[in-house]
Amino acid sequence: MSDSVNQPRTFEVLTAAPVRARRKPRDWPDEEKERLIAETLLPGANVSAIARAEGLDPSQLYGWRRKALSSGMVALTEAAKEEVKFARVEPVASSTVEIVIGDVVVRVAGDIESDHLAKILRAVRKA
Repeated sequence: MSDSVNQPRTFEVLTAAPVRARRKPRDWPDEEKERLIAETLLPGANVSAIARAEGLDPSQLYGWRRKALSSGMVALTEAAKEEVKFARVEPVASSTVEIVIGDVVVRVAGDIESDHLAKILRAVRKA
């Protein structure tokens, strides 16, 4: 029987990098969002590459872009010509809704028909 206590032993020390803590979300100014969205709307632009170059997740930039396009403030056909703007929405307890488009304020009652409101907003945008 051999004496295993006095035999040389090899130990392996395992080290691990600490788990990265979740970072605080960055608060992007509207001007920065506008600039990035305008870049993505240029012909041949790669949205993912633009996002990564700015240290932003591509899905976030796609979301900003989708929001700007769905709001009607930007159109793909005239993207290079139009300026990208974001609207600030402030909740207010009232039966009247104010919609600000550029320097125009449209005030409507809460019971307005959506088709009629859409016609009004199209007319304001064309003016």
